[in-house]
Amino acid sequence: MDYRILLQKENDAVRERYELSMERIRSMNTEEMQLPYGCYFKKVSAFIRRIERLAKRVEETGLSREAGLDGAFLTLEELREENHALYQDILPENYGESFANPDYAVEVLGDGYGQLLSFLYTEIRADIVYAFEMRLMNITILNELFLEVYNLFAQAWEEGKNAPLEQLIKDSLYWFVSDYAEVTVDWRIREGLDPALSFGTDIVMEQDLTDLRYLYAYGEYVSETEIKLASFMNSLPQETIDQMASTYTEGFRKGFQVMGRDLKKKRTVVVEFQLGFERMIRRAVEYFREMGLEPICYRAAVESVNRRANGRRGYYGTSPNKQYDYDHRYDSALYMGNAFKERKLAVLRSAYETYRKEAAWCAGPALVETFGEEGFTPVNKKTALALNAHQEALTLAYANESRQIVNQYMPGDETSFTIIAFPKPEIGPDFEAVFRETIRINTLDYEKYQKIQQRIIRALDEASHVLITGRGGNETYMKVSLHPLKDREKETNFENCVSDVNIPLGEVFTSPILKGTEGLLHVKNVYVEDYQFRNLRMVFKDGKVTEYSCGNFEEDGSTGEAGNGEAAGAAGSVGNAGNGETAGTAGEARRQGQALVKQVIMRNHDWLPLGEFAIGTNTTAYAVARRFSIGDKLPILIAEKMGPHFAVGDTCYSFAEDSPMYNPDGREVIARDNEISLLRKTDMSKAYFSCHTDITIPYSELGDIKAVRADGSRIDIIRQGRFVLEGTEELNEALDEADDGAAGLDCE
Repeated sequence: MDYRILLQKENDAVRERYELSMERIRSMNTEEMQLPYGCYFKKVSAFIRRIERLAKRVEETGLSREAGLDGAFLTLEELREENHALYQDILPENYGESFANPDYAVEVLGDGYGQLLSFLYTEIRADIVYAFEMRLMNITILNELFLEVYNLFAQAWEEGKNAPLEQLIKDSLYWFVSDYAEVTVDWRIREGLDPALSFGTDIVMEQDLTDLRYLYAYGEYVSETEIKLASFMNSLPQETIDQMASTYTEGFRKGFQVMGRDLKKKRTVVVEFQLGFERMIRRAVEYFREMGLEPICYRAAVESVNRRANGRRGYYGTSPNKQYDYDHRYDSALYMGNAFKERKLAVLRSAYETYRKEAAWCAGPALVETFGEEGFTPVNKKTALALNAHQEALTLAYANESRQIVNQYMPGDETSFTIIAFPKPEIGPDFEAVFRETIRINTLDYEKYQKIQQRIIRALDEASHVLITGRGGNETYMKVSLHPLKDREKETNFENCVSDVNIPLGEVFTSPILKGTEGLLHVKNVYVEDYQFRNLRMVFKDGKVTEYSCGNFEEDGSTGEAGNGEAAGAAGSVGNAGNGETAGTAGEARRQGQALVKQVIMRNHDWLPLGEFAIGTNTTAYAVARRFSIGDKLPILIAEKMGPHFAVGDTCYSFAEDSPMYNPDGREVIARDNEISLLRKTDMSKAYFSCHTDITIPYSELGDIKAVRADGSRIDIIRQGRFVLEGTEELNEALDEADDGAAGLDCE
């Protein structure tokens, strides 16, 4: 059954309101409006009329299996033109004169009014996907909000005023988000739990994937990336597709196995991917169904109340404009307050109670990530909405409390996940070769690495702490304290991670003791989310980040001492150097760098604990990176296996610390807690930060890793970037191959 049949009752109920709102908006085309605001209302109403035409076509053709899903009767070129028309206003070449751009909106409409009306237009742009999914309720309530705001201006003009009071507009926007949270938030929870909402799944499983017109059925922006990805996937032999899908799904199954959890109790799995991977996803769905799991494919959130400030979850196309996303990452500043936080938590709790059965059935997410894009350096605009200190605190409190609610209905010790990554065409002319090498990396010998990593773990378990140093300009000097073991034959500090939840294989990791963990972490280049950080520095004292900086806004990418994190100020206050000009003074450049670190890595926390220390063993991935000079483009999922990595935030075991974890040799991993996570026993609000951000020192920057015993004696694991522990020397073959090959991994 097409899921939209399930929406028929809701659509019928709101139909009259929908038609009345559209009729009123159509009439605006002929009305006299006072400048400058009239320009805004004319442009936005024209966009809504385009949405009306789109929704009409979707409704007329979308349920016809003869015609196929939405617009399949159109040619590829016609669909491309329509897609471009829907998104053209926010594309980089047009964004400078778009009301979605807060700079332009403020310039034309004035400070205050510009931000409010830019927010409104951004919310209305979600109509694109609402039309494709035939969610008339969502279109209708946005229409009514638009008309409500317009009427405020019309009334002001009648009274001889240029504009209504700014607070009246703000109140309308606030109450819209708050009152309709039961629509927007409830739906978001349902679409992540209910396989009956099968819009995305139907496209994956029922469309002719050899006909690239299917890409336009989602309503997402379709770039050349999606076209090239889908074409490349279609060129692969079936056995390759089978191998990719099997590695991905088996990683998910093994996650349950190694964690001792019962997969048979589960009925659904959340499948997340970028458009273009449908052929692999279709095969993966078949494998999941063989495991007894029905797929849930839900879209990355489009409305501010559900969007994430960092990254997207669900299925998605290439962003039409990353600057647009960045400008609106903190749109919640418009309405975030004590009352709204409690309101959203109440709606969240109610939604999970409604779908408690579906939540209990969900096994967790299976993610397909992509990499290869050039690093994104954002423009930091003073006109963009930004959270103040109080709102930051409320946002963080919401993240923590909401996670506790989710854990009540989907206990962390009953679910698992898996993540795998593949390159995008943007990685360069070697895309196809890199893609095939990535497949090879993802399918390395499980048993070989398991044995090698077990040798490393045995050595580390003799230590009271580990010392990590850099080389070749990397100034890292870190001391990581380890939990004492009562019985090394039965207990271990490190988990032996091979090809299960994190693909590819190749790491041993632990949750360190915070007290005594200290030093400087320095990386020349590292990707976090969509951002490339240059000369990232983080200072730790007793396991907590106390200072941080990066050189992104320095002309040469360098920076001095890490600096004081307090200088970062409130989120969103990065500065205004993003107009292509240099940051100005060294002090200003440093402040901007600190603020970027705080926003992306620290997730706006004033401090974070070290949640994880790991040693990566996947030297094959390193060699591939060297050969193709793509080390600066690798995602953390792969990069973390290419040297030691450190994660700030929660441990790897958050909300599942009390569930026993065992390595293949039968020893229990006892390092599942640290001093912060233990606070859950007395005050849950202080135990978690709802983030876990990995930072890797690549082999090319790595000096030594030494396991230090309580008596001060040392066991060398790695010396000057080479494995020297007995039984691990085989890992150096790929390192030697890399050094003999192409350009370095560094992007300097």
